[in-house]
Formats: sequence, C-alpha cells, structure tokens
Amino acid sequence: MDISFSPEERAFQQEVRDFFANEYPADIIEKQAQGKELGKDDYVRGQKALAKRGWAAVNWPAEHGGTGWTPIQKYIFNNEMAAAGAAQIIPFGMTMVAPVIIYFGNAEQHKKFLPDILESNVWWCQGYSEPGAGSDLANVRTKAVLDGDHYVVNGQKTWTTMAQWADWIFCLVRTDSSGKPQEGISFLLIDMKTPGVTVRPIQTIDGGYEINDVFFENVRVPVENRIGEEGKGWSCAKFLLTYERTNIAGVAKSKLALKKLRKAASKVMGDDGMPLIDDPAFLAKVSRLEIKLMALEYTELRLISTLDSGKAPGAESSHLKIRGSEIQQEIAELLMETAGYYSLPYLPEQLEAGSNNEPVGPDFAAATAPRYFNLRKTTIYGGSSEIQKGIIAKAVLGL
Repeated sequence: MDISFSPEERAFQQEVRDFFANEYPADIIEKQAQGKELGKDDYVRGQKALAKRGWAAVNWPAEHGGTGWTPIQKYIFNNEMAAAGAAQIIPFGMTMVAPVIIYFGNAEQHKKFLPDILESNVWWCQGYSEPGAGSDLANVRTKAVLDGDHYVVNGQKTWTTMAQWADWIFCLVRTDSSGKPQEGISFLLIDMKTPGVTVRPIQTIDGGYEINDVFFENVRVPVENRIGEEGKGWSCAKFLLTYERTNIAGVAKSKLALKKLRKAASKVMGDDGMPLIDDPAFLAKVSRLEIKLMALEYTELRLISTLDSGKAPGAESSHLKIRGSEIQQEIAELLMETAGYYSLPYLPEQLEAGSNNEPVGPDFAAATAPRYFNLRKTTIYGGSSEIQKGIIAKAVLGL
C-alpha cells in the first residue's frame, strides 16, 4: 500500500524506527529473527520498554495512559514494530481486558487494575471458552454464586492461552440461569493465586504447551472484582471480542511474514535450477496473497479511523478476523511448500532459546511445520469463521 505521509508523520516514522533500533531489547529481536521461542520474561521486557516510552497502550484513551495517536500514527507504529521483529504485545491485558475495564469499570477499578496492566506488572489470561461453550459463549456453565461480599466460583475454562504464566484471569461466569442465557452472565476478574484455582497444560499438535485447562473449585472472588452490573457481562463479552478479532487479523505481522516468504523462496532452487520465486505458478500464489493482504489493510485503516473517533469496532472486526486468519494460514502453507521435505523433520529443540543445533535444510525450514500446525487454530479461536460470517450477515445484510 502506498500512503503519502506528511513531513510530521515521516518524522514520527523515523522516531519509531530509531526506538526499535536503539532502545528496544536487541536480544528479543534476535530471537525473533532466528525463529526462537520467547519466554514470559521476553514479552514482559519488550512491553516494559514500550511502556517506558509511553507507547504500550496504543488504543487506550490518553487520560488513562494511552498514546493519543492519530490513525496514521497507529498504522505507522504497527508496521514499524512488525518490521523491526519486535515481540508482539500480548493482547489479554493491554488490548482486551483493559478496554473493558475502561469502558464498563468504575473509578476504583480503573485505579486498581489499569496501572499494572499499562506497566506489564501483571499477566492476564482469558477465561471464555469451556467444554461445550466455545464459539457459542451463551452456553457457559462456570457458575458464580453470591455469598455475602464474595462470589463462589465453580467450573472449568479451556484453551486458555498462556494461563501457566498468568497472575489474573478475566472470566465469563453464570450468575443466573432463570432467563435468557445471555442475561445470566457476569464478567469477573479472578486472581489466579486464589485457593481453588488449578491450571492443567494441554499439549498442542505442534508440541507446545501454550494453552491450558483452568479449573475453579469453590473459588472466592470479591464482588468488587465484577466489571459492570451482575448479569450484564454479555455486553462486556461482545465489546471485548470485537477488539480480540481485530487483533487476530495481524495485518502488519502478515506483511512481514510475506516478505520473509519471498526471501525464502528466492533462496530455494526448483527442478529447473531457477529460484522458486521465479516459478510462474508459485509467484501467482504469492501475488494473490499480496492482493488479499492489501485489501485487508485498507479495511484495517478504516477501522483504526473508527476507533479514533471514539466508537467501538463493529462488523468490520469480523471481516478482519476471517480474512486475516485465512491469510496467516495461507502464508504458513506456502512456507511449507517452499521448504519442501525439509519441513518434515520437526525438531522442537532447534527453536529453543540458546539452542546451537544445526538446522536441517534451509535456515527457515525448522519453524515451518510447527507454525503451520499452530496456525490451524486461527480460523477457530476468537469465534470461528462460520460464526463471523453469521455476524456479518446479521449486522451488514440484515439477515
């Protein structure tokens, strides 16, 4: 995409580039470049570096510590951050629960929770999905019963990303079963150190342990940790999901991944002795992807403008989620195609920080299989593609 920046915007772009080149932890960027796995400390250090500069909360209101940037500045920052190879901002605190607390929470909750989220002093995870309640969150059965000034919570959450590192979890819980399912759900913030909270890891198909089951057995949660009114958590849930789906689109990351794909395909020779990127059939696949990504980027820019005007994202977030997740999968598939049979020997130890194991085949090949397998989930989590199409049909087409 060719966007004409003003002199002030170009100066801002250079400021962002200089920050990532000189002030952001260089070892994190190096790990990212090598395809190594990042630990909790890496993510926290990266976010603290951003917070120190005042750049962590891109979409927060300025009065709560947000950047106050224009849509174009946000666009520039996201692209430069991805291009630099910086670690992603983990969304659960900064871009998911924080906007809910800001919008639906009271002044005391703002004071209690927002500063630690802004400074990345607290790691959050999301307690939405349950066995039997994934895309259809109205079926949540984790129950919270009022007992004096506490709720007593019992139930289970699943597919809880990075819960093994979490200090807090934000949860949808059922506080009433008498009316419509959506009307009996409340939004609770739960300290993971509370007695009765148990985390059990789930191994994914790529061999990792980034997702978990979380069990609640008579967990006592102060009423003051409920966001919004009792039974009105569905409004919080829908509000948060639009931000989650927008984040899943990952336009800037896909632009970088596509650039890496082109570079990888230029190094791999086909049967005719020519670089794979010069093969007309392969190049056509890459070009189609680039066109899809360009169209998605225009949609993202429109959404950024909507957010900047103070409005919440609407059906556009569902479109971003569908197309963005599909593009991520297609790039991963083309990287597998580029690596060929060298993508088959998946050796997890090659991706661990500090590993000196020699890669099998091209230097990019070791990460292709786990990335391909891991990204199978993108069209499911945050609301499956089928659910998103239903949202678009209802909100845009009136069906």
